[in-house]
Amino acid sequence: MENLKKTPLCNEYEKYGGKVIDFAGWELPVEFEGIMAEHNTVRNAAGLFDVSHMGEISVKGKDAMKLCQHLLTNDLSKLKDNQVLYTFMCNESGGVVDDLLAYRFGEEDILLVVNASNTDKDYQWIKSHMEGYDAEVLNISEEVSQLALQGPKAQEILQSLTDTDLNEIKFFYARKDVIISGKNCMISRTGYTGEDGFEIYTKPEDLSYLWETILKNYEVRPIGLGARDTLRFESNLPLYGNELSDEITPLEAGFGFFVKLDKEEFIGKEALKEQKEKGLKRKIVGFEMLGRGIPRHGYKVVKDGKEIGHVTTGYLSPTLGKNIGFALVEIEHSSLDEEFEIQIRNKTSKAKIISRKFYVRNK
Repeated sequence: MENLKKTPLCNEYEKYGGKVIDFAGWELPVEFEGIMAEHNTVRNAAGLFDVSHMGEISVKGKDAMKLCQHLLTNDLSKLKDNQVLYTFMCNESGGVVDDLLAYRFGEEDILLVVNASNTDKDYQWIKSHMEGYDAEVLNISEEVSQLALQGPKAQEILQSLTDTDLNEIKFFYARKDVIISGKNCMISRTGYTGEDGFEIYTKPEDLSYLWETILKNYEVRPIGLGARDTLRFESNLPLYGNELSDEITPLEAGFGFFVKLDKEEFIGKEALKEQKEKGLKRKIVGFEMLGRGIPRHGYKVVKDGKEIGHVTTGYLSPTLGKNIGFALVEIEHSSLDEEFEIQIRNKTSKAKIISRKFYVRNK
């Protein structure tokens, strides 16, 4: 792991029992005390994630908004200042270059928070589509570090460290210049776990101090990538490379709400409009195993001896105690309660399509 990128917390993981892996070229903890325990900590109290590997791309200038409208499927013109939007950046055929969060701080000041594995690709994609736009695009990822505090007790815990009234930061809003335990931060309230929570953006040199300060609260535990994946999966949130890719469109993934086809134009609009008008040929479904075995990413989905798709994500759900998954399947086999089989090694095991809303938190 000598050549892997590291976050400012790389020396902190071992102190908490972190087991590190190579994730998209980064050395990151997959777990600390175990995925199941960490998952339940976030569902019931609060967990702290190091998400400094995420990419941050700044778009500023007179045409910042116009450029982002051209690049992104969602409609940023509907945002107020300090509001955040989930959106896709698509290629001309409607496949997903990346899914990301767009932060609007003004007509000429937009921050795009992108997936770590796609940061360089996204930056080059944006730069290659800037002709005719008066805007400055900078990859500022190395200047920004990020923690995520997630769980039903996240607000109570973070509130004890700041004078800013966190009730004023609504869901999918952000605020700059929030002082947390003496450090200047930007705070947002989005989350990738299905629970309430906050993202804390800060300078890399302040990250270790904030990490240790927050973890002094006995109800907070460090959380690794393993639980991050089970949490997002239970809450019907996609992972790039699983439910989304250059070949899988937002419509096939079931996230058409974030594609505004009534917008004047954006890259991929015509392809997505045509796909919607002609009808999907495949889609992502949720399923529950009826037979034995845990479904894993890439396992084949079979119906009457014919391959009809593949598993995109699968786990033993810590919250539900069931083996469940997402699968990309042919549209004629995508109805609720339809049964098919998952090929697990050399055998097949029965599964049934169920709602993808595996878990909905009690608000």
